[in-house]
Amino acid sequence: MSCVLLLGLRRPRLLGAAARPPRWSRRRSAGCEPPAGAAVRIGCASGFWGDTAAAVPQLLYGGKLDFLVFDYLSEITMSLLTAAKARSPVLGYTPDFVSTAMAPYIKDIHRKGVRVISNAGGINPLACAAALQEVAKKADVDLKIAVVAGDDLMSEKENLKGAGITDLESGKQFPESVHSMNVYLGARPISRALDLGADIVVTGRCVDSGIVLGPLIHSFGWNRDEFDLLAAGSLAGHLIECGAQCTGGIFTDWHAVPDWHNIGFPIVECSSEGDFILSKPPDTGGLISFGTVAEQLVYELGNPQRYLLPDVTCDFSKVSITEIPGFDGGAVKVHGAKGSPPSTFYKVNATYLDGFRATAVCPVGGPKAVQKGKRTAESILQRTRLIFSQLGYEDYSAVNIQVLGSEDTYGPHARRNIDGQGPREAVIWLAVHHKQKEAVEIFSREIAPAGTGMAPGLTGIVGGCPRVSPVLKPFFFYYPKSNVQINLFLNGQHVETFEEDLTFTSDEVVSFDPPEISSELKDLPSGPHTYRLEDLAYTRSGDKGNSANIGVIARHPLYYPYLKKTLTAQALENYFQHLLEQENPEEELVTRYELPGIHGLNFVLKNSLGGGGIASLRSDPQGKALGQMLLDFQIKNVPDLKSLIE
Repeated sequence: MSCVLLLGLRRPRLLGAAARPPRWSRRRSAGCEPPAGAAVRIGCASGFWGDTAAAVPQLLYGGKLDFLVFDYLSEITMSLLTAAKARSPVLGYTPDFVSTAMAPYIKDIHRKGVRVISNAGGINPLACAAALQEVAKKADVDLKIAVVAGDDLMSEKENLKGAGITDLESGKQFPESVHSMNVYLGARPISRALDLGADIVVTGRCVDSGIVLGPLIHSFGWNRDEFDLLAAGSLAGHLIECGAQCTGGIFTDWHAVPDWHNIGFPIVECSSEGDFILSKPPDTGGLISFGTVAEQLVYELGNPQRYLLPDVTCDFSKVSITEIPGFDGGAVKVHGAKGSPPSTFYKVNATYLDGFRATAVCPVGGPKAVQKGKRTAESILQRTRLIFSQLGYEDYSAVNIQVLGSEDTYGPHARRNIDGQGPREAVIWLAVHHKQKEAVEIFSREIAPAGTGMAPGLTGIVGGCPRVSPVLKPFFFYYPKSNVQINLFLNGQHVETFEEDLTFTSDEVVSFDPPEISSELKDLPSGPHTYRLEDLAYTRSGDKGNSANIGVIARHPLYYPYLKKTLTAQALENYFQHLLEQENPEEELVTRYELPGIHGLNFVLKNSLGGGGIASLRSDPQGKALGQMLLDFQIKNVPDLKSLIE
């Protein structure tokens, strides 16, 4: 693609489809360093809990893999698994991994010698491994199943109370009632489990990219101070950890992506020098291009120069992505990640109970559907508040009324119908939060009566009466690595206590001066033209807690200066003002970072998700649509940019 800077790999023989290096796996050459030029192939079959069952056979039979990895966990998933384990001590892991991903294919996985790494253990990895052992036993296959345990910090709960710990994002004090506390472990324990001969490694909470970096450390023997290599392996993990999101899924140019029903899942082919090719199995749908992979690079990213992981601090700002011809469905070469020492602390995700919630979703049709929807929602709240007052309950802690179809989420940027009537079909989104479960149960019961006593055209309740569920909010903090004991189990037996080596760590905070507005930007030619952002850039958005990020990547390098000049942090803050919650009048809610390697910008929007995750009452609690909203942003007073690249 013409918009990519062509930066050569240190090993050009990795570039072409016709000149691939040989595959190698340490399992086949135990105790030996890989031969020069050998490559390791890793495929990712799951980007979240609930991903498609079609990925495993596709990768297993068409991917020529050494390792197959599964990423299931997010902050929301951890909250759900915590609630599941509270109901039963044998729950708390993702059962799909055992029953859907592994059970049907376990014989072929064993026969092909493909080794598996997954964080499906959630908050109960030993139970997950025990369930896998039962599957292996029934299939009559002999597999060594390892567990990495030690991420659970609940035994330290009382010691942490009163220790002055505050949330990394909100600054709030450590909660009184904690339901779970899990450390984001790194890749080294996974690597060690593979060294011990594990065929399958099950972890609890670890950084998502660690399930890829672990087998690379194991395969290539990368040392703790080879930070550029560790950053490259982490980047490989970051790009494929969300499955089809880097092979054309949720791509800005979705209309250019073929065969969604058979979308290919990603494979990275990594060399010992850290360079890698990202591709997918042959005869699959989807698309791998500069744009699809660059979008995933900026997904859920903060400061690209300081991406903090347990094994390395990464700098992805100058990463290059180059399309490679000759691959079925596309492939790219990725190069340029830099690394520096990690800190002596792990990040911890705790959850705590903060009341209960329910959401009612009701379609409504006919003239003035939006007005009918809003009045219905407001009337339900009025009725339930009247009942609350009669029973002595407090008011709701929070409510959210949206009418989907009216562009409520666009705020001042919403488009109104010319006739003033609005759409004739809409969907009521009514979500509530209350400290008491009984109050939310009253709300749930009072939705159905709207179908006979309020607006005409209310067609039903999606999913039936709203389900009342606990709100488990996340709480993030740092915890010393030296205080965490990591235990390795093999086939149910404790085999080793993993010692984290802190020799190559640093807690020195490196400051990065914000990029200055160069004379290049000041002297940019102006003109009479206006473009929608979508004409000039790709976008992708994601979440971390109550913050969202939006990555913007120029479609051509010549567009990049105009994006940098127009898309300032203040411009984004103004555009999304209706979604941002300002707690401090002096607080800057949007920060901009630059990624010149892909001609990209990354914006972090603080307090933009209504609490984020399960805590949010919004219809988009993870900010998935924010990048799409930004596509209508207008780049004004510029020359004819399209003519510059013709």
